[in-house]
Amino acid sequence: MSNTIIVGAQWGDEGKGKVVDFLTNSADVVIRAQGGNNAGHTVICDGKKYILHLLPSGILWPGKTCVIGNGVALDPIGLVSEIETLERQGITVRSEQLLISDRAHLTLPYHRELDGLREHSRGDQKIGTTRRGIGPTYADKAHRTGFRMADTLDTAWFVPALHQRIAESNEILAAAGMPLVDPAVVETVLAALTRLRPHVTNTMAFLHEAIAEGSTLLFEGAQGTFLDIDHGTYPFVTSSNTTAGGACTGSGVPPNRIDRVIAVAKAYTTRVGTGPFPTENEDLGDHFHAMGREFGATTGRERRCGWLDLVLLRHAAMINGVDALAVTNLDGLDQIDPVRICAHYELDGKRVELPPATIAELERAVPVYETLPGWNTDISSCRSWEELPEAARRYITRIEALLRVPVSLVSVGADRNQTILRDPRWNTLEVPSIRVRPEERPALA
Repeated sequence: MSNTIIVGAQWGDEGKGKVVDFLTNSADVVIRAQGGNNAGHTVICDGKKYILHLLPSGILWPGKTCVIGNGVALDPIGLVSEIETLERQGITVRSEQLLISDRAHLTLPYHRELDGLREHSRGDQKIGTTRRGIGPTYADKAHRTGFRMADTLDTAWFVPALHQRIAESNEILAAAGMPLVDPAVVETVLAALTRLRPHVTNTMAFLHEAIAEGSTLLFEGAQGTFLDIDHGTYPFVTSSNTTAGGACTGSGVPPNRIDRVIAVAKAYTTRVGTGPFPTENEDLGDHFHAMGREFGATTGRERRCGWLDLVLLRHAAMINGVDALAVTNLDGLDQIDPVRICAHYELDGKRVELPPATIAELERAVPVYETLPGWNTDISSCRSWEELPEAARRYITRIEALLRVPVSLVSVGADRNQTILRDPRWNTLEVPSIRVRPEERPALA
C-alpha cells in the first residue's frame, strides 16, 4: 500500500483532477480534505466531460470509495446539485461510495451573501473570490460559530439556530444595502441535508481502518500552493491550507502515514482573479483564449496566463516536500516558438530564487527568462516519452534541472489516455514509498 497527496504547485487550475483521475486506477480511497465548491476539476474520459466541485475525481471510477473530509467547506445544496448532474450523466453516487465527514463545516446561503458583501466593500482592492461563501465559512469556523454536518442531525436545535444566523446576517446585509437572505431557504437546506444524510459518517475512523487494512489512499488537493492562506500570495489567497499539510489536518490522517507527494503544474502559468503575477503575458493569454483554453471550470472567467515560473515552483517543492512533478498542458505550447522559462527574479538589483513575502516586493520582481526552441507540432497523439519531439523533451528536462525535482508524468491533452509516464512506478500506488533522495535528484545544469 502507499498513500499519496496530489497538490497544485501554482495558483490552482493545474490539472489536478485529471492526474487524480489517472492515478485512481491504483487507489482504493480518494479523499478531498480542504476547500469548497469554489474549486473546480474538469475530467475528460472517452471524450465525455465531467466538471466536479466538491466530489473527488475518483467518483468516476466504479469500486472506489470517495471521502469528503472534515477540512472541507461543504455546501449541501451545491453538493446535491453536483450529484444530480452526475446522475444525469449516468454516474450513480451510492451511500457506500461517497462518505462525508460528520465534522465538515457547512457553507450556507448567508455565507454566499456575506462573501459578496465583503468583496463589494473592498472596492478597487477586490481579491477576486468566486463569491461561493467559502471565506465566511472558514471565518465562522475560526470564530467557533459555524455549523458542522453532525450539528444538523439534531433538527430541534439546528433549525432555530439556522433561522437566527440568517436574521443576524440579514441585519449586516441590510445595513449595507445588499439583498437579504430569504428565510424560506431553510427548507431547501434541510432537503439537501436529508438527501446527504446516508453519506455522513466518522470519516477519520474509516480512513484509519482503511490504512490498517492495507488500502491505498489518494488525497486530491483543491486550488494550488500559492492560494494557501499561510504560504500563498497573501491576501490574494483562498481560506484554507492548500498545501500538503492541509491534507493531513483536513482528513485526520497523520503525516507519518503519507508516503509521497506529487505536485501538478502546467507547462506555463495561469491564475484567476487579482493579485501579483510576475510572468503574466497578455499575448500568451490571447493565444490560449483564442484556442478555447484557459477558462475557469467554476466561474467561466478567463484565466490570466504567463510563462512558466520556476521561482514559484521552487517554493512549492520546498513547502510540499514534493517527490515528483506532473506537468500538464504541454500541448498548449505546441504552436509557440520560442518558449520561455522564468529561472529567477531580479528584485531591487538582487537575484531572487524564491518568491518574496510581500505583495509590493512581488509586484516589483522582474522575471529573468531562459529561452528555448519550440517544437511547432501537435503532440496530443504522443503516448511515450520517445514520441515527444526533442524540443519538448528538452523543455521538460530543463525544468527538472532547474528545480532538481523529477518530472514523472507529462500530460499532452485533456483525455485520460493523453498521459505519458516517464516513471511507470508512479502509476502503481500500491508499491512502497519511492522517495527521491537528494543525491538522486537531477543535477543542476
